[in-house]
Amino acid sequence: MDSKIANLGTSLLVPSVHELAKQPMTKVPERYVHSNQDPPAEFDIIDFPQVPVIDLNKLLCEDDNELHKFDHACREWGFFQLMNHGVNPSTMENVKKGIEEFFNLPMEEKKKFWQNKGELEGYGQNFVVSEEQKLEWADLFYILTLPSHVRNPRLFPSIPQPFRDALERYCLELEKLCMTIIKLMTKALKIKPNELLELFEDVNQGMRMNCYPPCPQPKHVIGLNPHSDAGGLTILMQANEIEGLEIRKDGMWVPIKPLPNAFIINIGDILEILTNGIYRSIEHRATINSEKERISIASFHGPQINKVIGPAPSLITSQRPALFKSILVEDYYKGYFSRKLKGKSYLDVVRIQYPNA
Repeated sequence: MDSKIANLGTSLLVPSVHELAKQPMTKVPERYVHSNQDPPAEFDIIDFPQVPVIDLNKLLCEDDNELHKFDHACREWGFFQLMNHGVNPSTMENVKKGIEEFFNLPMEEKKKFWQNKGELEGYGQNFVVSEEQKLEWADLFYILTLPSHVRNPRLFPSIPQPFRDALERYCLELEKLCMTIIKLMTKALKIKPNELLELFEDVNQGMRMNCYPPCPQPKHVIGLNPHSDAGGLTILMQANEIEGLEIRKDGMWVPIKPLPNAFIINIGDILEILTNGIYRSIEHRATINSEKERISIASFHGPQINKVIGPAPSLITSQRPALFKSILVEDYYKGYFSRKLKGKSYLDVVRIQYPNA
């Protein structure tokens, strides 16, 4: 395992919410109460604008209308659902089944995957930086998956079979899908493919499995704090059909209703930097259901940590100067992971402030 990647961030150890939720309770422990958050959307989901749905088959068949829809989704939403994506359905089903079985393992078994002190990888929570910090109503299992030499020898090889083999196939298929999407972005942006593709060679991929148990006071807790993703491209698969993912659009929280067999794709901060702010990372959060558990797996794709990121040269013009400084990926991640999640605030660290802008 690459020690540099392993040391990009840390998180304090916290109790398992999955175990806590098994106990009879009517009131949430104080450390999980988030009193200042915006309440979850209470209107019917059909009353909200819907996240764009993109058909990869049409994009690969050079459908100009679909390419325009894709470009608009990346510019205006930063999120879209992707259908006909080409990932093997049986692999997806085996990963979904494996995740559910993993979270239902006895606690003694899951303790083998517990985060070590000073590490982000493992079972627990991320971005816990102080003992006073409010906690999220979730258990996470985060691992580095690609390139294979960065895998933690304590974690990945210990994942039970046949889940481990399914995860192996899944991470390779998603790497291929990520590169296809990035290439289509260069086409939509009318830039040379290598301006982005070269940065994503030997893509750095991490996977975070999320379990959001039901809670008797769902309006008082949060599954995942509002944030934008640090990396380049995130590919999310839901293991069940429970809603809970919301994105901030035009000042309000918009719920996403996941489509069967589709992926939810979102742009991360690094792609916003590389596209000079043309494609945008968007704040999102996870809310909690009062009766049902929600399970998902997010796969994060970004450049290797020794790469330097900055706006693509052909996207810098006199009318649109560079909006961001260049920065080493390693330094960007270290800064991002050293803080608790808070909107898109870390992107401002590399934003260039122009006078009278």
